[in-house]
Amino acid sequence: MSLGAKVKNLRKEKKITIKEMAEMTSLSTGFISQFERGITTIDVDHLHTIASILDVDISYFFLCEKQEEAESVVVRRYERPIIRTLNQALYFGLSSNFQDKQMAPKYVELLPAETKEAPASYGHPGEEFIFVLEGTLTLYLEDTIYKLYPGDAVHYLSTREHNWGNNSDSIVKFIVVHFPNTKE
Repeated sequence: MSLGAKVKNLRKEKKITIKEMAEMTSLSTGFISQFERGITTIDVDHLHTIASILDVDISYFFLCEKQEEAESVVVRRYERPIIRTLNQALYFGLSSNFQDKQMAPKYVELLPAETKEAPASYGHPGEEFIFVLEGTLTLYLEDTIYKLYPGDAVHYLSTREHNWGNNSDSIVKFIVVHFPNTKE
């Protein structure tokens, strides 16, 4: 069952009309109707408000039946799980079930570093691919420092000593793909 369909079912169970839901959420009736029919998506803040109105925890909307979970191949923006936090970075999973996959795509939001020192470099088996979406990512690859800007990509053997950092004053957003998948 889709996210919008779950909202619609709960709304009807609570005998709340679309118009009443619109008034309580400050969203238009047209938007709510489109969301419930799966035509548009919704941001997490509004979904949280809807969860409160419907008297459920927001996690209710993300609980899947086993069959739906097994068939799902799409990861919606609002369903991306935070799979790891490390130093100043949040890692979001970009695969519906990457535990059984060979590569691990992740979306990373890297906060500005508290100090502008180079992070400790390390190597590990496999390959890494990075594509910068926003901000300036500093890549330390062996003895070379690269500044990567939006639209830049890099692909290297991760056995080479490497690390990355954010030496700017704003968040850096990028996609990283690890092969093989380390299951983290």
